[in-house]
Amino acid sequence: MPMTLEGACRCGAVRFRCASNTPQPYQRCYCSICRKTAGGGGYAINLAAIAGTLQVEAADGAIGVYRARIRGDDGACKTSTGERSFCTRCATALWLFSPEWPDLLHPFASAIDSELPASVASVHLMLDFKPGWVAPQVGPDDDCFDRYSAASIEDWHRRRGVWAD
Repeated sequence: MPMTLEGACRCGAVRFRCASNTPQPYQRCYCSICRKTAGGGGYAINLAAIAGTLQVEAADGAIGVYRARIRGDDGACKTSTGERSFCTRCATALWLFSPEWPDLLHPFASAIDSELPASVASVHLMLDFKPGWVAPQVGPDDDCFDRYSAASIEDWHRRRGVWAD
């Protein structure tokens, strides 16, 4: 059975809940967008949830959406499809949604107030964008990728027996 994740911003102007088959805080993203908008130890910890289950209670105007500009390897710049929702009052990063994957929502673990299960391993991704001062804490069962993994989020969780049906 999927786990219900409950979260909020720091000031309490936004509260949300969603269901997740993948509630382990396992994915550490080192891209400059996640790192700089979500804060942390040089990475952001992203979860995955079922987009259609998102329920939000928010004060008027309390949710803003940021769509980053991304410079490709060829130097061309484009606007990301990813919509990063944040609290306009306290700047808490809340979740990421992309219409490219309409069934998924990616809450930031830092915004979740529910007790999360301990992760069996971590995935370190976007390591090409890690700043020099960051020393990834890679465990013996962790996976590391310069960019993205070819395996889906579901595949990773099912392979490790931590998919919450």
